[in-house]
Amino acid sequence: LFPVQPLLLLPVLQAAHCQMIRDLSACLLGQNLRVDCRYENKTDNPLTYEFSITKDNRKHVIHSTISVSENIYRNRANVTMHKNLVCLHLQSFTTSDEGIYMCELKATNDYTTNQSRNITVIKDKLEKCAGFSLLIQNTSWLLLLLLSLPLLQAVDFVSL
Repeated sequence: LFPVQPLLLLPVLQAAHCQMIRDLSACLLGQNLRVDCRYENKTDNPLTYEFSITKDNRKHVIHSTISVSENIYRNRANVTMHKNLVCLHLQSFTTSDEGIYMCELKATNDYTTNQSRNITVIKDKLEKCAGFSLLIQNTSWLLLLLLSLPLLQAVDFVSL
């Protein structure tokens, strides 16, 4: 009976605090809103997320793997996931989309409470997204450019 108890405690300790949200930020990318939810992950378990907005004292789900998104956001919102970063992209952002945005994360088989963070988003107070974020969002053109460099060098060499 004694050796079994430490084995039962280990999974419980291991499951506690599998992810922790480190930072939540928002910026404008043209006419689109981007909300970055950075987290520290301590497990390989799949991550579920929910982005929502609270306005007029009511929560509206924008994009989620936990619950159903509201119709008004379905065609305008998408989420990209990178290492320790979940990004909400909301197209055609206007003042009617202002409110308190929430990022909620939960790792599969993590029996602790969900991690969540809020940020107040007001269009006139948003900064433009940094150039680096464009590279994260559009990595395909960057990859194509890098792959074509040897070809461009070969063409340059032939013209000599």
